[in-house]
Amino acid sequence: MSLPPETAPETTATPPHTASSEQPRALGLEDWLTVIVMASLALITFANVLVRYFTSSSFAWTEEISVFLMIVLAMVGGSAAVARDRHIRIEYFAEGGSPARRQRLAQLGALLVALLFGVMAVLSMRVVWDDYRFEETSPGIGVPQWWYSVWLPVFSTLIALRALGHFVRSGRKARAGAAQ
Repeated sequence: MSLPPETAPETTATPPHTASSEQPRALGLEDWLTVIVMASLALITFANVLVRYFTSSSFAWTEEISVFLMIVLAMVGGSAAVARDRHIRIEYFAEGGSPARRQRLAQLGALLVALLFGVMAVLSMRVVWDDYRFEETSPGIGVPQWWYSVWLPVFSTLIALRALGHFVRSGRKARAGAAQ
């Protein structure tokens, strides 16, 4: 009779790039927006393929709407990545050194992301105002351009708020770690 093979004990270690185990409460917003945008992209593209197949022409508006939805998807994905602390970083610097150093770097990164997207929100509001003031229209279907550009400051503000939330969560974690 043979003995069962030895198995390694299961570990429940968190990934090294996760600076905070506490997840934000309202992350469902980004998840649902991602689902809605992806479904819209799939439906628009499928409709365009069907029309192109049966009529040898295409809907002119689908490309413009698809590009807009892809930009929205990138911004929503960026917001979810910042909220979950899954954004791009240089692991050599972010994961090296003492836990206190890693915590300070995580907080610095969150502040810099918040600053970057806060500045983007402010500057892009000027772009929206110019689009509105000069009555710019989109090149494909001729709708007012500000209908598209108004979402850049909105999503930039959302990402900045998510980064500030991450900063607060990582600060709580640092205080809880220091108290133990």
